[in-house]
Amino acid sequence: MTTWRRLLLAMVCGVAVASIYAAQPVLESMGRDLGVPAELTGWIVATSQFGYLAGLLLLVPLGDVVDRRRLIAAHLAVTAAGLILTASASSAWQAFVGLTAAGAFAVVVQTTVAYTASASPPEERGRNIGVVTSGVVIGILGARIVTGALADVWGWRSVYIVLAVLSFGLAALVLAILPPETRTSPSAGYQQVVGSLGGLFGQGTFLTHGLVAFFLFASFGALWSGLSLPLADAPWQLSESQIGLFGVAGLAGALGAARAGRWADAGRATPVSGLALALLVLSWVAIAQLPRSLGLLIVGIVLLDFAVQAVHVSNQHVLTAMHPDRVSSVIGGYMAFYSLGSALGAATTTAVFTAHGWMGSSLLGAGFATCALVVSVVGRHAHHLGLRSPAEDVGGAVGGAVGGASAPLLSDPATDRPAS
Repeated sequence: MTTWRRLLLAMVCGVAVASIYAAQPVLESMGRDLGVPAELTGWIVATSQFGYLAGLLLLVPLGDVVDRRRLIAAHLAVTAAGLILTASASSAWQAFVGLTAAGAFAVVVQTTVAYTASASPPEERGRNIGVVTSGVVIGILGARIVTGALADVWGWRSVYIVLAVLSFGLAALVLAILPPETRTSPSAGYQQVVGSLGGLFGQGTFLTHGLVAFFLFASFGALWSGLSLPLADAPWQLSESQIGLFGVAGLAGALGAARAGRWADAGRATPVSGLALALLVLSWVAIAQLPRSLGLLIVGIVLLDFAVQAVHVSNQHVLTAMHPDRVSSVIGGYMAFYSLGSALGAATTTAVFTAHGWMGSSLLGAGFATCALVVSVVGRHAHHLGLRSPAEDVGGAVGGAVGGASAPLLSDPATDRPAS
């Protein structure tokens, strides 16, 4: 895969995911304009996440049935339509409909990652997924910087107009630049692919990685969906553009984890994830100092986003290597945990902050991070104690039942690499 194609795919991920998280720096003004009570503003972000969940379960599996290149372009176009509806909303319910639609079709991110995985040779899969997935985190964090600046000048609605234009433009570029996919085996039917998702949730390894992602992104959401509230309040009273600049710190942390894909290619996904999760817990010690120190907050943000990106890339590398015959379905199922966790973090942090201040939100985020670490450790010990069979880890029975595909690769528990 060429550098330019990797960059295009990363841009698709960045713009799509930005459509979900663009509201975070402007929650206060957006909620005020739409008549949403302060303690419920977190639902502006959570609504997009619930739409995203529906898209993960119903739309992402299409990537195992039809050409992913055309699917990416179509999803970008519909996402843009949802963004336009949000920008033109005159009431909360209209904005929620637009955000739900945009969120549902923003699962183009997972279709893009699946396209990247299927188009990459095995020895480059982790590297390419790392580059493309970095676009997700850049979109989440970079959107805060752009959102704050645009909102200060033209209001929050301008953010969604800009994202809609970018989505339409990227849809055209995808059709013009990316080659169609070539499949070596017959595609399964849509109903078969969607039906097989249930089997994934019964597999120990998949469930472990999924639950880690659930708590990982609940912790992530607890920070970024609640951060604008204390920063806009006394003693800091920062503007929307100033709040958006904290995305630079998160961006630095996420880019610092860009080598996570290479580490996964080298067979170090498991130890890297364990260390990153411990770092995630520690990051909340610094983040909790927000009422007294912006410097420590910045340190905590860098650590948190480094940890989240490292774990996220490692998880996806392991799961796509274990299920090479149905990459879209595996990523869609895994990201369902991500979506639910993000929605939980967004919906709870604003309510906790209103009742207990930033210390309450910090304890909430640290609690989610601790749960992710515990799940990872317990899951790893269950694997080494032989409580899961190789068939369960690989999912051969389910994979073979879908479209007559060949059995997925076995995974070497010592390295997380496909076994030869």
